[in-house]
Amino acid sequence: LAASRAMPATLISTIWWCWLLRRLWPDQPRGYCSVFTGLVQAVGRLQSLPDAVRVSWSPQHWTAEGLAVGDSVAVDGVCLTARKLLEHGFEADVSPETLSRTTLGERARSGAAVNLEPALRLADRLGGHLVSGHIDGLGRVEAISRQGHSWDLQLAWDDPRLGRYICEKGSVAVNGISLTVATCHPDGVSFSLAVIPHTWEQTTLQELRCGDAVNLEADLLAKYVERLLPGSASTDLTSQWMAENGWNV
Repeated sequence: LAASRAMPATLISTIWWCWLLRRLWPDQPRGYCSVFTGLVQAVGRLQSLPDAVRVSWSPQHWTAEGLAVGDSVAVDGVCLTARKLLEHGFEADVSPETLSRTTLGERARSGAAVNLEPALRLADRLGGHLVSGHIDGLGRVEAISRQGHSWDLQLAWDDPRLGRYICEKGSVAVNGISLTVATCHPDGVSFSLAVIPHTWEQTTLQELRCGDAVNLEADLLAKYVERLLPGSASTDLTSQWMAENGWNV
């Protein structure tokens, strides 16, 4: 207990994430444990290459100090590994799976702006929520409206089955940005997000228009709970179900 109190909360959270990842996916490479927080550090540009992408940024906006070959960077919420460093950028391989599940391919072809965040270090502050950089699915912008000094962003999952991971005041990563769900429909397919001025001005959210596709990653905790509770994804959470699965009710 004394040792745990002396450890920063971020360190404990990150160690817990790495341990749980190894437990649930033991076949992953030993070095695989990239974690992000959804707090964007810079906006860069994306360029398409054969089976790869090039990410670049202005040195006035970000220096990417300490970035090395093999390091992970979340690009619009997608975890990419730097294969080659450039003066103010890097190149990364992209798989067909990544291109089919995310907006990276389309945005790279158009040279679009993207949100950038380097992987979390053990001593870093966890200001957002734990983000893996693995996109669950695409969403669509349904509406954008100004509310005072903030913005209301209405989104909907392309795949309705993913709505089960959304709940009011829960977390979701939108193009790599950690945001809190303000309201949602009962099925979670459609939901709204309240975006503060700083987030709006310092990310690519301000460029979104109705109908645009966005990369969505649901809260890791929701997916872990679903996996660790047998049958919970297809079963109503009743007192009988909880008693049958070892809960005291």
